[in-house]
Amino acid sequence: MGAPRIHHPEALQPGQLLVLPAAASRHVQVLRLQPGDALTLFGDPLLGGEWRAEVVAMGRQAVQVRVLSHHAVEREAVRAVHVAVGMPANERMDWLVEKATELGVASVQPLMTERTVLRLGGERAAKKVAHWQAVAVAACEQCGRNRVPKIHPVRTLDQVLAHGGVCDAQRDARGASTWQVFLSLQTQARPLHQWPDVRVSHAAIELIVGPEGGLSEAEEQALLAAGWRPLSLGARVLRSETAALAALCHWTLAS
Repeated sequence: MGAPRIHHPEALQPGQLLVLPAAASRHVQVLRLQPGDALTLFGDPLLGGEWRAEVVAMGRQAVQVRVLSHHAVEREAVRAVHVAVGMPANERMDWLVEKATELGVASVQPLMTERTVLRLGGERAAKKVAHWQAVAVAACEQCGRNRVPKIHPVRTLDQVLAHGGVCDAQRDARGASTWQVFLSLQTQARPLHQWPDVRVSHAAIELIVGPEGGLSEAEEQALLAAGWRPLSLGARVLRSETAALAALCHWTLAS
């Protein structure tokens, strides 16, 4: 096994001594690391990649580490895939964020639609988003990604359309076009296997997945009017989180 991976979203430099934040310190303490033990820090907003580091001191409340050397390694998919999903109930949203992060999602947009069971707003929504962001961090620590996907604030479908799409103003860094698609059971929806070969296209992808019960007819018409294209995963009706991950696998694992 390699050195434990710890998310530390600050700029670092060789030889730097730093005290890990409370959550990271608890993580190291739970792992029972000792002075001299190695660990990996990732999340540097300037350099990306990951830093080799070592534990210097273990305190009751905090852990001090020394930064050693930088490795410019990234494990991202070739294209950015942004997923907006009608939030499933119970803990299935946690599971979706975790697995989507492992599969390489660029960002996740928790979405409220006409048929969404989970209705969130205000402080409760903010707490849920913070929780899901922590789930994404933990998934990156486990799977080796050095860039944590952003979990956007909860939005309605109307807000996403008014925003112009799922991701923020920054578009695909390579300047390629962005495909905007939504999952649909309508007969005119294009099957996933008929889309252009993703291995030869670096286009970013924005995907909208409805909740239990799917998107309403009015919502699909609004998406069509805004230029989004319907996409089919076949004749079987999948849970929203299953459908989102199935499409994500097709695009990110082919990278």
